[in-house]
Amino acid sequence: MPRFKLTIEYVGTRYRGWQVQKNARTVAGELQLAVRSVAGREPGELYGSGRTDAGVHALQQVAHLDLETRMPPAQLLWRLNEELPPDINVLALEPAARRFHARHAAVARSYLYQIARRRTALGKPFVWWVKDALDAAAMARAARRFEGLHDFQSFTDQDPEEASTRVRVTSVEVREEGALLLVRIVGSHFLWKMVRRMVGVLAEVGRGALDDKDVAGLLEKRSESVAPLTAPPSGLFLERVLYEGDAGPGPLRAVLPL
Repeated sequence: MPRFKLTIEYVGTRYRGWQVQKNARTVAGELQLAVRSVAGREPGELYGSGRTDAGVHALQQVAHLDLETRMPPAQLLWRLNEELPPDINVLALEPAARRFHARHAAVARSYLYQIARRRTALGKPFVWWVKDALDAAAMARAARRFEGLHDFQSFTDQDPEEASTRVRVTSVEVREEGALLLVRIVGSHFLWKMVRRMVGVLAEVGRGALDDKDVAGLLEKRSESVAPLTAPPSGLFLERVLYEGDAGPGPLRAVLPL
């Protein structure tokens, strides 16, 4: 059965995340419905590079699709987008080797989080508005504590699909752009809620409630204090999924400048 590589963008506001769930609308579920409508059959397999939580967006999610079809890729791409709701769009669809696996072949992922420093009407679905003044320099210093191989057990909830809570974080970048604070986190993979809790902790550093030594302490031993700091999903974007030979995620820029 032919395998295709899909690159997908979506606004996650209306969906209960990526993964198909019973009695819940999800991004993968909408894609399955579109494939069924276009091809007249169920896909052999539709597998994403990773699960995004409810309300989380994607600039370039990657999935592989197994589908028996005589349609050329360009036609299949066009027809899928005709069937999909307007907040999900397939950016690219190309033939892939049978050994390609969207999740297991990925070597890194990058996530972007947008913190708004002012109230916004148009940007509300894509930011977390923090009313307190934030010290961006202090956040940038604390962010470096996350880099390297660490045990992120304090930054996730129990997930039966994850055998280990150890994750290698390649880089954490904090940058100001207009009324936004942008946080980009690049790593080998990410645990459930991990990125949102990292951002929540960095926001506490920005407020002055924590410092970089506190961040180091949270990585050294299990703490229940992190969970209440979880940043909301609205500001989070799966930015890029990187495979062998891919360049990095590129310059850090806002999705919606403020």
